[in-house]
Amino acid sequence: MGIVDRIKELCEEHHTTFAEVERRIGLSNGQIRRWDKASPKFENVEKVADYFGVTVEYLRGKEVEQPLPKNLDLDEILDNTMSFDGQPMTDSDREAIRAYLIGRFSNK
Repeated sequence: MGIVDRIKELCEEHHTTFAEVERRIGLSNGQIRRWDKASPKFENVEKVADYFGVTVEYLRGKEVEQPLPKNLDLDEILDNTMSFDGQPMTDSDREAIRAYLIGRFSNK
């Protein structure tokens, strides 16, 4: 999988577009698409990686699993998450979600 394909996946997961990412990080319009044919500058790839909270290696396809975003406080997130009925989650639910997220987004 190429870098553009990986960024496209991330855009879909985050409900955004190449144009929006380019605008937010200061790249010219259409620049990410051009990376299919020309090698991007490392600094620009790093900007995209930082935007999505992933590593440059992940964007380059060197990591199969998406790493946990930097500075993620899983306990804080789970403390502020409610169940579907608006009630606080049970300890059992919290641990199940924690195990899933750590397995899904393990750093390699």
